[in-house]
Amino acid sequence: MFGRVAALSCAILLIAWPARAQMDFASSALPRSVAATDAATQKPSHEQRRGEGDDAEAAGSASREATPSPAEPFGLESTVVGTGSILTKWRGVEADIRADWQILARCEDGAACPPAAQRFLTVVAQGRAQHGRARVGVINRAINLAIKPMSDLAQWGVIDRWSAPLGTFTTGRGDCEDYAIAKYVALTAAGVAAEDIRLVVRDTVAGEYHVIVAVRLDGAWLTLDNRWLALLRDDELRHTIPLFVLDETGVRGFVPMATMTAKLQSPAPASY
Repeated sequence: MFGRVAALSCAILLIAWPARAQMDFASSALPRSVAATDAATQKPSHEQRRGEGDDAEAAGSASREATPSPAEPFGLESTVVGTGSILTKWRGVEADIRADWQILARCEDGAACPPAAQRFLTVVAQGRAQHGRARVGVINRAINLAIKPMSDLAQWGVIDRWSAPLGTFTTGRGDCEDYAIAKYVALTAAGVAAEDIRLVVRDTVAGEYHVIVAVRLDGAWLTLDNRWLALLRDDELRHTIPLFVLDETGVRGFVPMATMTAKLQSPAPASY
């Protein structure tokens, strides 16, 4: 949800932590914006432990180099958003994500691990065991099924609150941006390159604001939505207006700022 930016809530639509799972939450697994902040507190690189997963990701990268893919989902140009509510919220949740990474790293070191972190790490492990589209699909499905849809107003008593993954996995409830943020972090932890993952804010046909994840794979952008389990290409989404894209570098707008401002000054109804 976006409060004044938009009255967003979103359409509705692990189990035991494996002992000493071979997973490292060192800085090389983090988005660059997170790794830069936490480099001093993270463990050394885990490049030697990525094995076949890295080989598969490298093959995918080679394929993308041979066939240029759109820089952004929906094939649209974007411009940097330097101020505003969405940037503020994204920067705030990035700080919470950094705190989550610290907890996950301690879990991987064998320290006491909160139940929410255990459940989240199970999703990550399930994804890391797969490659390509299967990896994306496993994480999309697991997170969709792990969280029950609930608006921020119902859960927190506020119009808009963005939660990092462990907060969402603690309550087991959230709205569309909470699903999307959890998928964003899980995909990164499972080995998907940060530059191939986006959060996309879009306006649906009903004038509702909704957040999804987009993942670049084999030259195309796949979308992950909390309302269904299927992975759809961005060009398969109908009756939608992409507004913003969020990633490790910040927030960018898909449409002229004047248009965005006009649209967002009038809060739109939404369902979660």
